[in-house]
Order: sequence, then C-alpha cells, then structure tokens
Amino acid sequence: QLQASGGGLVQAGESLRLSCAASGSIFSSIDMGWYRQAPGKQRELVAVIRSGYSTNYADSVKGRFTISRDNAKSTVNLHMNSLKPEDTAVYYCAAMIGTWYWGQGTLVTVSS
Repeated sequence: QLQASGGGLVQAGESLRLSCAASGSIFSSIDMGWYRQAPGKQRELVAVIRSGYSTNYADSVKGRFTISRDNAKSTVNLHMNSLKPEDTAVYYCAAMIGTWYWGQGTLVTVSS
C-alpha cells in the first residue's frame, strides 16, 4: 500500500515536498518512483530512485526536483523547487513490483 501526502496550492517559484509511506517488508529492495498526471494529459514518470539509490528524472524537472528514500522508514520523498504552473498535476507514488504499481495521488496546484 502506498500513501502519498504533501500536495497543495503554491505560487510559481515556491517549493513543496511530497512524501509517500509504503507498507510491506520489501521496500528496501524495490525501485520507487513518482508519476504525475495533468488534466487532459497522460500519466508521466517524473522521477525514479532505485534500490541502489541511483536516480533518473524527466527532462522537465531536472535540476528542480529531487527524489530521496529512507529505507528505515519505508518512505520516498519528492522535493520540488522552483515550481511552475505546468507542474500542476496529481502526483502518484509508485513501486516497481514486476510492473509499476501506483498508490493514491496527491494534488499539486501551482498558480502563476
């Protein structure tokens, strides 16, 4: 089970931190990620952090977003800086368990 939190309404240029708590004993051995889906658009992968802590980011967020994980707490975070209106979306925490499994989303709204 994946429980995301931390969304909200911010102004352009501000920051937010999303958190995701995962249940289960295999957290440390699985890749984790954040997806987002903007209104009228397909869901897209924003960032991935692998079990070995390597990371990848969508080009649109590189240099602004940072994904991190805490295996002791079974949590994965997404630190979002310099937010833009085009970052407005529902953000989903995801776990790679054979395929990507998404939890419930949290809404991020960035006003201009």
